[in-house]
Amino acid sequence: MKKEIITRLSKSFEEAAYIVQDVETWKARDIQEFLEYNDWRNFLNVLKKAKVACEKSGHTVDNHFVEVTTMVQIGSGSLREIPDIILSRYACYLIAQNGDPRKEPIAFAQSYFALQTRKQELLEKNIEMLERLEARKKLTQTEKELSTSLYEHGVDDQGFARIRSKGDQALFGGKSTLQMKKKLGIPKSRPLADFLPTITIKAKDFAGEITHFNVKKQNLIGENLITHEHEKNNKDVRQILKKSNIFPEKLPPEEDIKKIEKQTEKTNKQFIENPRALPSKTQK
Repeated sequence: MKKEIITRLSKSFEEAAYIVQDVETWKARDIQEFLEYNDWRNFLNVLKKAKVACEKSGHTVDNHFVEVTTMVQIGSGSLREIPDIILSRYACYLIAQNGDPRKEPIAFAQSYFALQTRKQELLEKNIEMLERLEARKKLTQTEKELSTSLYEHGVDDQGFARIRSKGDQALFGGKSTLQMKKKLGIPKSRPLADFLPTITIKAKDFAGEITHFNVKKQNLIGENLITHEHEKNNKDVRQILKKSNIFPEKLPPEEDIKKIEKQTEKTNKQFIENPRALPSKTQK
C-alpha cells in the first residue's frame, strides 16, 4: 500500500473519531464510508457478524455497539433522522476483520484498529503493573514503620517476624506464610508479598496500618498483646474480602514483582528514548 494512501486513511480515521465519556468512538456511517461500503444494508450484515464475534469473545455487545439516530441534511435542505451506531475501537476492529482485505481501506483498517486496540491493552496492562508496584512499595513502607513502632513497644526483629506470620495465617484462612509459599510455588527465601495480587497486597497493608495505629493509640506493649491485635485486624480484613467472595488463599500468584520492576524500568527507558515505540508483545 502506498505511503500517501496510508497517510490519507490514517488522517481520515483519526479525524472521524470523537470522545464520548472519555472513550474514543466512531460512527458506523463514517466507517461505512471509509471502508467503501456503498449500501447501508450490506454494511449492516458486516455489523451483525462483528456483533457475533464480540459476543463470542466474551464482551458485552451493548458496550461496543450503541444504536443511535443521526440528523442528516437531505436535498431540500431539511434535516432527517437516520439510524446509526456508535462504535468502540474494538467494534471497529471486529468490523474490519469481517471485511474483504483485498480492499485497501479494509486492509488498512484491520491494521489500524488492531494497533489501536493493542495500544489500549498495553496501556491497561501497564497501569495494572504500576498499581501493583505502588501497592507493594506502600506495604514495604507500612511494615517498616510498624517494625520501628513495635521495637519501641518491646518487640525485637524476631518478634516482629512472628507477629507478621500470625497475621498472614489469619488473613489466609489458617495457612501460614510458609504454607502459602509452598501452595503458590514461591521460593522460601523470597517475600510472599512479591508474588501476591494487588488486592491481597492492599489487604495486608490495610491490616498493618490498623495494627500500627492501635499499637500507638492504645500503647500496646509486648509481643503477645500486639500479636493478638494484628491477628484480629487481619481476620477483620479477611471478613471484608469474604463479603465480596474473595478468599486470599485461593487467588493465583502473580508475576514476580522484581521482574515487573525491571520490565517497567525498561519500558519507561524505551519510551523516553523513543516515545513512538510500541512493544510487539507483553513480556512475561
